Amino acid sequence: MSNNTYARHSRQTTSRVLKNLSHWRVALTRQFIIDRAVLLWDSKDLTQKDIKSLRVNIEFDHPTFVKWSPDSKAFIIHKFNENAIEVYKIEKKKDGWLGHATKALTFPKAHETDVIGMGIAGNGKYIMSCSNKTDLVVWDLKGQKLAQVDTYLMTTTCAKISPCGRFIVASGFAPDARVWEVLFSKSGEFQEVKRVFDLTGHSSGVYDVAFDADSSHMATVSKDGTWKLFDTKIEYKKGEDPHLKITGKYHQAAPHSLIALSPNAEVVVIATGSSLAFYSTLTGHHDYTIDNIYSGRITSVLFDAMGKYVLTSGDKYVRVFHNVTGYRCSIATAKDKLKQQQTSATKERLEKIVADCEAFLKTIEKK
Repeated sequence: MSNNTYARHSRQTTSRVLKNLSHWRVALTRQFIIDRAVLLWDSKDLTQKDIKSLRVNIEFDHPTFVKWSPDSKAFIIHKFNENAIEVYKIEKKKDGWLGHATKALTFPKAHETDVIGMGIAGNGKYIMSCSNKTDLVVWDLKGQKLAQVDTYLMTTTCAKISPCGRFIVASGFAPDARVWEVLFSKSGEFQEVKRVFDLTGHSSGVYDVAFDADSSHMATVSKDGTWKLFDTKIEYKKGEDPHLKITGKYHQAAPHSLIALSPNAEVVVIATGSSLAFYSTLTGHHDYTIDNIYSGRITSVLFDAMGKYVLTSGDKYVRVFHNVTGYRCSIATAKDKLKQQQTSATKERLEKIVADCEAFLKTIEKK
C-alpha cells in the first residue's frame, strides 16, 4: 500500500478518531510557539463542518508542554523562557461548551536548564517535571515540591509518567532507562520516590520510552539502532527484573527518535525525522513505513485508547493514521489461539475477530 493511500485515509478519519480519544476527554490541546497561544477544541464538535475552538493566550512566553488534568477541568503548561509550570482552570458554559480559561497558579522555578518532560499522574496525585540535565522534580497539585530525584544520566532526553500513575521513567545518555515508583500511604499522603528497576540491554543512549495501557509492558528506542519490548509486570520488590520479550532493529533517519506502544503491546511505532515506521512485537519485523509526513520532524507520536489509530504532531498539524499493523497482529494472534482447544463461544469470538480485521484491511487496500 502506498504512503499516499495512508495519508489520504488519515485526513478522512482525523475528526472521527479524535472524537473517540478517551484520554482527551473534554477537549484537545495544540500548542503554537509563534503566536504564544493554546487552542482548545471540544472533541464532540470535531465531526462538524465548523469547528469551534477556545484560544488561551500565554503571557509574554510560549509553552513547550501542554498536559490535561485527569478530570479535564484544568491543564498545565511549561513556559519556555520562565522555565516554570502554570496551571489554567477551564470553565464551562451552560450549554456544555468551554467558556474560558483562567490562570490559577504558577509553580516556583525548579530547573536551571531546559525541561524535556512534564506530566500529570493519571491518579491525579502529583505532577512531574524533568530538565535535560539530571534534576527530576515531583510536585503536589498546589506547586509544592514533594521530592527531587537525580536521574544520574548526565543528559536526560526523556521523562514520563506511566498510565497507571505509579511509575516515572527517565532515559538519556546512559544505555538504560531508569524507573521509580511514587509511593503514597493508604490515606493518600506522599511517602517517597523510590528507584525500583531499570530497562537494560542497549549499547548506547535511550532516546525514548513508551507504555502499554496498564503499564505491564514498556518499550525503549535507542541510539544503537534497536528498540526493545519489556514485560514489566514483575515482583520488583522481591528483586525480579523486567523480562526482555523482543528486540528489533530500526532505520535511523534523524539524530533523535520517538517511540509509541499500542495499548495491547502488539505494535511498536517509531518516529524518526518525518517518517513513521510500524513494527510487530509478535515477530519484531518491520511492517511498513510512512515517509515525509511533515516538512519538519515529527514532534510527538501516540496511540488512541483503543489502539486503532496512531496520532502524530509536527509543523502546525495533528495527523492520524490507521494502525494497520495492529489489525494484522490481531489476525495472527486470533489464528494462533484457534489452533488451541477452545470453547465454542471463544472459537466464535476469535473467528469474528479474524473476519472483521480481514474485511477492514480489504477496505483500506481498495482505497
